[in-house]
Amino acid sequence: MLDNMQNNVNGLKIAMHNLGCKTNSYEMDVMGQKISEAGGILVPFTSKADVYIINTCTVTNIADRKSRQMLHKAKKENPEAIVVAVGCYVETGREGVIKDECIDLAVGNNKKSEIVEILNSFLDARGDDKTLGGTSVVDINNTHEYEEMQLTNMPEHTRAYIKIQDGCNQFCSYCVIPYARGRVRSRDIQDILTEIKGLIQKGCKEVVLTGIHISSYGVDKQSEGLVELVERIADLSGIERIRLGSLEPRIITEENVIRLAAIDKLCPHFHLSLQSGCDSVLKRMNRHYTAEEFRNGVRLLREHFDRPAITTDIIVGFPGETEEEFEECRKFADEIEFYEMHVFKYSPRKGTVAAGMKEQLTDREKSERSDVLIEMTKRQSEVYRSLFIGNEVGVLWEDMEEIKGKNYMIGHTDRYVRVAVAEDNPIFKRAVSGEITTEHVMGFLNSDTLLI
Repeated sequence: MLDNMQNNVNGLKIAMHNLGCKTNSYEMDVMGQKISEAGGILVPFTSKADVYIINTCTVTNIADRKSRQMLHKAKKENPEAIVVAVGCYVETGREGVIKDECIDLAVGNNKKSEIVEILNSFLDARGDDKTLGGTSVVDINNTHEYEEMQLTNMPEHTRAYIKIQDGCNQFCSYCVIPYARGRVRSRDIQDILTEIKGLIQKGCKEVVLTGIHISSYGVDKQSEGLVELVERIADLSGIERIRLGSLEPRIITEENVIRLAAIDKLCPHFHLSLQSGCDSVLKRMNRHYTAEEFRNGVRLLREHFDRPAITTDIIVGFPGETEEEFEECRKFADEIEFYEMHVFKYSPRKGTVAAGMKEQLTDREKSERSDVLIEMTKRQSEVYRSLFIGNEVGVLWEDMEEIKGKNYMIGHTDRYVRVAVAEDNPIFKRAVSGEITTEHVMGFLNSDTLLI
């Protein structure tokens, strides 16, 4: 495999594939950027390449399996290629990674920014040490340094995801991520602002703040927190929208909400991760809030923002969840009236407390409960979107799409309501600048898109 290959990435065909969250996507974009700058030739993952890089996910057992499948698929695509496993699966499945003959090189979290140097060292060594003497993987649970990365190109037309922190200190009983990502490490605020300023020059209009647990931003440094960061970003000329990633419900205090509501550029779209509307289930999950605290946070947001989009995650079928507990959760979700609920059937994750809990539910029970909430969120989403019919709304246009044989410009409002304008609409030609204020929302295009 290595004998006929040069000792650096310059000129090599490199295919990349990402699995998992928006944080992973951001890191993959930066890795691709670094490889291109070093002379590597990025090719589609379905192409025959010299090197395949899979940015893995480990949030569930299924994610682990998908990571392994993609690694094996790469080796099957070209048995002579170097297959590189990167990220979370490397951290939690180290022993399996080392034994897997399809994997040639393992790169852990907090080492992704060094992808070019690591690849060059591996190519130069011409050996079979998958971790280069342990240098391509760090002890993620004992590191306190944030791995600085800078995105200089725009993967999307007008929106950029900005990673502001890594790691998690919550240790929910069902989650392995603290072991894959380590403890909370916040990015320096000046580095964040510098990155955003550079992207503004490339046409960035909206930034989405992302990370593993962004509500914890700043706690490790006892310095400026998430609200202060948003205020600093809002002062930058050229940014029109700031959107927040998933939030811990406890950060929604009256003081924070009042400060956030004073930021005109902040999108009134808040993803508060609920997981269950039943206190006894929340306690078993080791979530650090009650349903009443969550309800109060939603109340505050609705008091200080006009029709804010409130979205959430809910896990059904958690170990021991009785019919009464699920009904309590269902009633709570019905009362809150979310814009969207992302419903997940509980999946045991090896290495977590919940995986060893008694009274694991059957797949049938989990599916039945999931169906109930999925049907509910369809109804609630339609009701929320209908609130804007007949209203003037600002849209950040992102893409062209063909729907039912007709071309449309597709975009999102600040509340992340998906909208479309047809090619034959006079507004269409004015939409090429990337943003526009529409005149009227006329009706539904399909189940999740409003037509302008």
